[in-house]
Amino acid sequence: MEFFRIHKTIPFMHYSHILNAISLLSFLVAVFWIFYHGLALSIEFTGGTQVVVQYPEAVQTEQIREQIQSKLGVEAAVQNYGTARDIMIRLPMKEGETSGQMAGELLKALQETAPGVKMLNNEFVGPQVGEELATDGLTALLLVVAGIIIYLSMRFEWKFAIAAIIANLHDIVIVVGIFAVMNWEFSLPVLAAVLAVLGYSVNESVIIFDRVREHFRKMRRAETVEVINSAITATISRTVITHGSTLAMTLAMFFFGGPALHYFALALTIGILLGVYSSVFVAAAIAMYLGVKREDLVKPIKKDEVQEMVP
Repeated sequence: MEFFRIHKTIPFMHYSHILNAISLLSFLVAVFWIFYHGLALSIEFTGGTQVVVQYPEAVQTEQIREQIQSKLGVEAAVQNYGTARDIMIRLPMKEGETSGQMAGELLKALQETAPGVKMLNNEFVGPQVGEELATDGLTALLLVVAGIIIYLSMRFEWKFAIAAIIANLHDIVIVVGIFAVMNWEFSLPVLAAVLAVLGYSVNESVIIFDRVREHFRKMRRAETVEVINSAITATISRTVITHGSTLAMTLAMFFFGGPALHYFALALTIGILLGVYSSVFVAAAIAMYLGVKREDLVKPIKKDEVQEMVP
């Protein structure tokens, strides 16, 4: 399905050198910021107190968050817990205070403006749980990367597999780096979004690589650069349709999903845009730099096979 057709080939690879230089610089800055400044990890990774309270009537989560910030001086994660009256609040640990003490201080602060609020549940999330989640998340990421390498090596050629992995790492490192630079909270939903970005990115790369293989068969006298430019141009209509509809969904979550989906949708939106960019200007360019050629994708016909085809 094509929304529109571009009849003139766009010279994407003509701009690949300068754009790859910018990508490399952005990647290095992101890596530096992640390791030097670190991430604003959520309670799932650092440990803390999770409290569920019930209000006598519906209440706005943003109002509760501002109240906790002003009364207790901590940044809390606040979201609805099933109904508009039940609220789940996650607080980071304070040095020298137990989970019970923090829950008591929280309830006292909330009852200043809503005397009818009551506590339904209080749980302590230990740092050990956070370490296990971080380890499991990293393991999942490595397994996904390994699966992508195996799949692309079997379907295409090792040069495409290397190019796709570098493009995918480019996407997730820059997404995480943006969260580090902006000091946005990095939570489990954000980690899930980062893993989803891998899927979106490799899907776009596979589409482009498939078109490259197809155009190598059609354009037998063309140079590799011409083939890649033609293949990418042929995928633009599909990219606009698929990623445009996906972005409409993520933007809807960002603007209307509330605080619980805010950073998840933000990470997905940034990642999807980066995935489109990297598939064109990073993955395809690296495959070109690695010397991909027609013989890598279109196997020559053997003499025995030719003789069998001739009657």
